[in-house]
Amino acid sequence: MEDGGMKRRHLIWGVTLSLVSIFLMGASMDVNASLFGVGDTNWKEEALQHDGSTVIVERSQSRGGRHEIGQGPPVKEQSIRFTLPGTNKTFTWKDEFSQDVGSANFNVLALHVLNGVPYVVVSAYGCLAYNKWGRPNPPYVIFRFDVKAWQRIPLHELPSELTNINLVIDSSNNEEKLRSIGLVSAEPVKEFNKWYRQPEYRTILREPLPKERINQMCEERVLYKGSWILPDDPIARKFIDQRQR
Repeated sequence: MEDGGMKRRHLIWGVTLSLVSIFLMGASMDVNASLFGVGDTNWKEEALQHDGSTVIVERSQSRGGRHEIGQGPPVKEQSIRFTLPGTNKTFTWKDEFSQDVGSANFNVLALHVLNGVPYVVVSAYGCLAYNKWGRPNPPYVIFRFDVKAWQRIPLHELPSELTNINLVIDSSNNEEKLRSIGLVSAEPVKEFNKWYRQPEYRTILREPLPKERINQMCEERVLYKGSWILPDDPIARKFIDQRQR
């Protein structure tokens, strides 16, 4: 039989192991949260307007969806929220998870307001999303708030004086930095974006890019029974049909 001292030592050792396990579990959860985007990342930016004023934009994004082994998940959903200066009108634009692309749909590029009407300018978040949204050229999707809801509009309906790319483009790779800053003023927004040399990210283009450039950016694909395939690819269609029988 064990004496009292031996029992106490076993008890202490058991408690110690339990505490270590709890600590390691917590550390593992912290690492997973960092690597795999558990929870939202929130920050604010100043969106410089065409007249020199600014609009404070609250941005939020979370991670999830399909990704390669060893890589972090993409942006699953995101939102921007803002109040028009001098008013109590608050707007929220959301980009939610899409099963067909396995992530969110867009990179947010700009928020503009003209005559009290807000516009959101985005580009596709990857080639699947680019094909899903019709392969626009110039490669933008434009939303305008009309009365009660956000509506997609053609580029020619975006007022010509709205030209600035005025929000941080690569928010997915700068989450920690953006969160640590808290409020990113207009000049630092430019600093975040200065590494982009592509003309479509320097200003809002009005003329199409060369077709060769578009094809280099993203190969054309069409969605066929849940799979993205080359247009008019009979072999892929036959394989998918057989698989689904």
